[in-house]
Amino acid sequence: MTVANSVSMSHSIAGRYAQAIFEIAKEEGSLDALATQTADLDAALTDSAELRDLIASPIYSRDDQARAIGALAGKMGLSPVLANTLQLMAKNRRLFVLPQLTTRLAELIATERGEITADVTSAIALTDAQADRLKQTLAEKSGKTVKLNTRVDETLIGGMIVKLGSKMIDSSVRSKLSSLQNVMKEVG
Repeated sequence: MTVANSVSMSHSIAGRYAQAIFEIAKEEGSLDALATQTADLDAALTDSAELRDLIASPIYSRDDQARAIGALAGKMGLSPVLANTLQLMAKNRRLFVLPQLTTRLAELIATERGEITADVTSAIALTDAQADRLKQTLAEKSGKTVKLNTRVDETLIGGMIVKLGSKMIDSSVRSKLSSLQNVMKEVG
């Protein structure tokens, strides 16, 4: 099996679990709670090396994973649907797709709400006023509510890179200098 196949398989598995959770939460009218819990679970994955190890390492038995994920679900106050699905994933040795599951759930919820996420990379951290202005501008262009995922990359020197769906706007100084360098090579 190639890496591409295993990634595709992970997305497929995560997609099926996410779709089932989403549909049940939608029927129950609990999408807001699911959105919060999904974000909390994603943050836990980002913050905890132990959790990432638990879901990925083969040294933990199915029972170990099920007990640990059950305790985590109880402590986080996850809904029965989400907690039971995580238990099922542990029993089926599918916890390794948890990062893809949280990503897919967030996408499904955002689509349902008419939201879109913009990935913004800037040379310095955006102020609240700048972030609000950027959100407003992107909302006007896309016709949807915009959420920002921001990160700082000092190698950009100045400016920013904005990815909104399939569109990318690169106004960084690094990119402009690179373009200028290419033009200079063509001339000389």
